Amino acid sequence: MRVIFIHHSCFLVEADEKVLLFDWFAGERVEGYHFGGVLPEYESDTPFYVFATHKHADHFDMDVLRLADRYTDIHFIFSKDCKMTPRFLEKHGISPAVRDKITYVGAGEKREVAGVKVETFRSTDAGVAFYVETNGICLYHAGDLNNWRWEGAGDLINGQTELNYKVQMKRLSGKKIHLAFLPLDPRLGQYQSLGMDYFMEHVDADYIFPMHMWQDYSGIADFKKKISNAAKADRVVEIKCENQIFEIAVEN
Repeated sequence: MRVIFIHHSCFLVEADEKVLLFDWFAGERVEGYHFGGVLPEYESDTPFYVFATHKHADHFDMDVLRLADRYTDIHFIFSKDCKMTPRFLEKHGISPAVRDKITYVGAGEKREVAGVKVETFRSTDAGVAFYVETNGICLYHAGDLNNWRWEGAGDLINGQTELNYKVQMKRLSGKKIHLAFLPLDPRLGQYQSLGMDYFMEHVDADYIFPMHMWQDYSGIADFKKKISNAAKADRVVEIKCENQIFEIAVEN
């Protein structure tokens, strides 16, 4: 299996003949940043699954629908907050036929889309997180589901976020996860790894890919150094640059 870190929270996973793409957006969409991730190209009949956890500009770009011009067997699984009206799509030059390829999901749902099983979790920010099963591979993409602790937000807000995060992790605990994609946001300062710490204590995953790092990957090495269990530390994948490719061996 191959995993490609495109940029920010966008990952592409090649699961046998299927391609799974999470939280893509064009590199110039976020003010103040230039993200350089490039999507590889595949045969036009490749089974292609595109996920969007929520509508924030650093997670969703409606131009991802234009992949339907290139791939005939494509399926879009979007959080409901990404919903677009037929008139809006038509105005932006998206074919009406593409609407039939979109499945909108809310939190706490279970769906099966063209042979791919999808379960959603409620974000502590916006939209959903995805748990996906296909071809014997199980993966979790958190989107913005994280234990966000912001300086100045106050104990009430931060405490409620922490509680909500732990509730969702309890739902996730016990599931088989080969790949997990989790926020490690440097803007949180000393609280950067709170969510990942709790995840690693309560949820089992073979490989953990940090994300949402705003092109600052220095926190990964620092995080790994403080993990006393060497085997656990080895599960955390060291991302160094956009378009980085990882060859992953998974055991079912």
